[in-house]
Amino acid sequence: MAGAAVGIGGVGAVLALADVASPLRAPCTLFFLIAAPACAVAASLRGLDPLTRGVVAVAGAAAVDLLTAQAMLALHIWSIRGGITAVAGLSLLLLLPALVRRPRGRTTRTRTL
Repeated sequence: MAGAAVGIGGVGAVLALADVASPLRAPCTLFFLIAAPACAVAASLRGLDPLTRGVVAVAGAAAVDLLTAQAMLALHIWSIRGGITAVAGLSLLLLLPALVRRPRGRTTRTRTL
């Protein structure tokens, strides 16, 4: 399911950036605008239970989208391509700390005799 979600989001971003007239453009782009920041926020929230993590991730995604749109409108630089690019860049910035963080799994101990 994760691969399908990445594929749908990627198709949405490409269709919007390439300005392709397709009936799939709007739903796939909307999916990208919600899923990309939500996955980035969810990756940072490892300590929460899954339901809470999902709710907070979707709320964070909505906040990222709304703040991006508000900032672009206030600066008079709004465009569809710019919005998609800005949300993708912010999602990547939100994902980087989770990727850099060391995994918290068990470490293997060496056995001493």
